[in-house]
Amino acid sequence: MTQRADGRTPDQLRPITIERGWSSQAEGSALISFGGTKVLCTASFTNGVPRWLTGQGKGWVTAEYAMLPRATNDRNQRESVKGKIGGRTHEISRLIGRALRAVVDTKALGENTIVIDCDVLQADGGTRTAAITGAYVALADAIEWGRQRKFVGQKSRVLIDSVAAVSVGIIDGVPMLDLPYVEDSRAETDMNVVVTGRGLFVEVQGTAERAPFDKRELDALLELGVNGCAALRDHQLAALGQEA
Repeated sequence: MTQRADGRTPDQLRPITIERGWSSQAEGSALISFGGTKVLCTASFTNGVPRWLTGQGKGWVTAEYAMLPRATNDRNQRESVKGKIGGRTHEISRLIGRALRAVVDTKALGENTIVIDCDVLQADGGTRTAAITGAYVALADAIEWGRQRKFVGQKSRVLIDSVAAVSVGIIDGVPMLDLPYVEDSRAETDMNVVVTGRGLFVEVQGTAERAPFDKRELDALLELGVNGCAALRDHQLAALGQEA
């Protein structure tokens, strides 16, 4: 089997760590590492919902994504200093929010809001997928925080499933899982796969960067993504002290 620069096989994840409760201030938090990519995910629980949801008996979950100036090799200016949030930042923030809402029963959440902040401390490919995977752990703890303070019903099943995400791509004609930057930057096909714990797709973002891909290659990438997300689910459950 083809071996990669870091010694992994094509179907192998990078070393994954999830440090639950990393922030003592946030209602839920997790510092997640996908190899060299590190993302701090914090969840803030607020009693009440945006005005447009008031009185509907439903809650809201949303997310914001940002990258620290030296998360990359060269310093990037803070978007707050630029005075404008970039299109990529908006896109990833919306993706994380969609992924989390896919596994939340907003009626069971009640009229409460949870905002997830995903801040990239170090970027080495797969920042959005690491953010989604870590955000789920922070979200689960924030919901439990709300339950303990009786903002959420004791028997309400707010989380109807788990969700994780991973990157896949084709490098030198070989489908590979969880791409670091050195691979992502030269991939012929680049794809992000968001999958629930039950193996259902939330989102698939795929682009032929250099050469178009066929259905056989697409199927291989999706299989890698599903299997990778299943392994990430085990890491999430282990971090939360739950059984698979």
